[in-house]
Amino acid sequence: MNKLKVALLAIVAFAFGNARADEGMWLLQMMKEQHLVDMMKESGLKLEADDLYSPNKVSIKDAIGIFGRGCTGEIISPEGLILTNHHCGYGSIQMLSSVEHDYLTDGFWAKNRGEELPVPGLTFVFVERIVDVTDVVNEKIKKGEISENASFTPQALNKIADELYKKSDLYNKSGISVQLLPFFAGNKFYMFYKKTYSDVRMVAAPPSSVGKFGGETDNWTWPRHTGDFSMFRIYADAKGEPADYDASNKPLQTKKHLAISIKGLEEGDYAMIMGFPGSTSRYLTVSEVEERMEASNEPRITIRGARQDVLKKEMNASDKIRIQYANKYAGSSNYWKNSIGMNKAIIDNDVLGDKAKQEAQFAQFAKEKGHVDYQNVVTKINHVVEQEKPIVYQMTVLVESFFSGVEFISPSFVFQDLRKALEEKDNQSVDSLKSQIRETYEAIHNKDYDHEVDRKVAKVLFPLYKDLIEESLRPDIFKFIEEKYKGDFDKFIDEMYDNSIMASKDNLEKFLSKPSIKALDKDLSLRYSQSVIDKYINLSAAVSTFSDEKDLLHKTYVRGLSEMKLPKPSYPDANFTIRLTYGNVKSYSPKDGVFYNYYTTTKGILEKENPEDREFVVPGKLKELIVNNDYERYALPNGDMPVCFLTTNDITGGNSGSPVLNAHGELIGTAFDGNWESLSGDINFDDDLQRCINLDVRYILFILEKLGDVGYLIDEMTIVE
Repeated sequence: MNKLKVALLAIVAFAFGNARADEGMWLLQMMKEQHLVDMMKESGLKLEADDLYSPNKVSIKDAIGIFGRGCTGEIISPEGLILTNHHCGYGSIQMLSSVEHDYLTDGFWAKNRGEELPVPGLTFVFVERIVDVTDVVNEKIKKGEISENASFTPQALNKIADELYKKSDLYNKSGISVQLLPFFAGNKFYMFYKKTYSDVRMVAAPPSSVGKFGGETDNWTWPRHTGDFSMFRIYADAKGEPADYDASNKPLQTKKHLAISIKGLEEGDYAMIMGFPGSTSRYLTVSEVEERMEASNEPRITIRGARQDVLKKEMNASDKIRIQYANKYAGSSNYWKNSIGMNKAIIDNDVLGDKAKQEAQFAQFAKEKGHVDYQNVVTKINHVVEQEKPIVYQMTVLVESFFSGVEFISPSFVFQDLRKALEEKDNQSVDSLKSQIRETYEAIHNKDYDHEVDRKVAKVLFPLYKDLIEESLRPDIFKFIEEKYKGDFDKFIDEMYDNSIMASKDNLEKFLSKPSIKALDKDLSLRYSQSVIDKYINLSAAVSTFSDEKDLLHKTYVRGLSEMKLPKPSYPDANFTIRLTYGNVKSYSPKDGVFYNYYTTTKGILEKENPEDREFVVPGKLKELIVNNDYERYALPNGDMPVCFLTTNDITGGNSGSPVLNAHGELIGTAFDGNWESLSGDINFDDDLQRCINLDVRYILFILEKLGDVGYLIDEMTIVE
């Protein structure tokens, strides 16, 4: 039996009762060959495999899609109604907000279809088909049409995908696109046919005092009382096909929507989640985990913390700035705190110790098998990491400071083209580039950018970068500031933010009225931008070389680990493709003397209330409903109102907004967070501590009906009592 067949057997093999029930982001297309549903039934599932996913008929998979750029959403009515998280819809809510219409603060409730608001750029994507193309890719490698390294690259895989797409019956169908990706570190390949709808409208969003209740303080923690949901609707043309926004478009008549159960849940109940987890790294070595901690997480924590201090002060001082920077701050803060929690959990949960044990077991397995590649692979990975780690650190500091941190950066390539046109006295090209430069200016100075706020951020991050990176490794701009400004960052930044071509509309138009090479040479923003871009290109090239080496080594390592686990089945790292995870409703005890119940109620909202802290403000109407126990059919048997609950499901970023389903495939909640004690879960799953934090669907319906007064939305849902 050849190595490839052994690898594939290792990947798909199954033995009853051996696999942990909760760990695993399983591929829908492999459920049958891995006998996954048999394991799920042992945990309580009442459905068959084809009910969850079938290539030949409608299944639960068809009610779930990609919401926006990085979340999951589910269809909860026959008329295209989407449920997702508030934090997933936050960018759209912020985009549509203004000081006059502050939907972030006040919430938004469309009272009829005519009030639903179009969201420019927002999409919803369904997975139409999944095809195993492993043999196709391997044959191209064997024939030398692509290298093994190229099989990890989007360029090569996109070319193959395009070839296969043109031969399919879905070619040139409305809204269809394809994506081909490696799985199991390049040991398998799948191609996804996707259907994208681009007319998506905002329907309902609670005020942030509900949707973000607890804010940064409660993020990644339990107990939670956050009403983290929002609703949108898909519109299509008269034929039900994807179309850009048009007032004549109609709500999409969906082929599948999820029924909603308000029957309640108990500890131990079966729970599964289907969605699009973004990225995990479960097969790292000890050295790679240390690299993640020290070269990525630590500098990210330092730099984002410094930037967020500036933003928070400015946002607290101005409603305009608060709305402009709300989504940026939330996005930055989320993974700032995640990085803090991950590093802590890696230490607290002895992840390095677990990885070391795995490596020792693998070394013994490789020795017994006499497999030379397996015997040497970890040593080779560690050697690459040793060289790569300082480069990754430099890259993280550069990106966090000058690409994610400071926003004001002039697109030097546009001005390089202008310089060339000026040198060649090509007036036609100069005129064309003027228009392009004006468009670029508008893109930089967009409605969510404030030049003075960004100036303050720059004054913090420039000197911080200097402290974090030794002199010989910094971009050339730092030597220029030292020589011309005697190291006075504030003076340099003020001149750049005041006088650069792209600093203001007046400066831009003055330059464009008489563009010159001399003005380009003097421009501080262009000098700064080119400097950091050059440094980024150099670091990127170095990191790419190391990544190429590690790709092939990980292909061997993951193949070996899969063989070592036999007869247990294996699952691939998350890569924002549709997955299923299953487990149970379950409480937990993170440390001695501490016990966390599996659900929270509205009592906790009033216990946390603090009118002086924006994160813990309780809307007056909601407080009145809670005080009066005005919950009707959504209450627990004892009269309490549930808010959030815990399950043992294995999720990560990208799963936000994913449906939590009971044993019958009915919606009981939406996943929105993980718990603090297990934030090392992207690297190492902890069966005792790992919990998924979910919003109870009964609280969603309660808020819709009682706070939003949009009970008509509930009428279009299928409710199971």
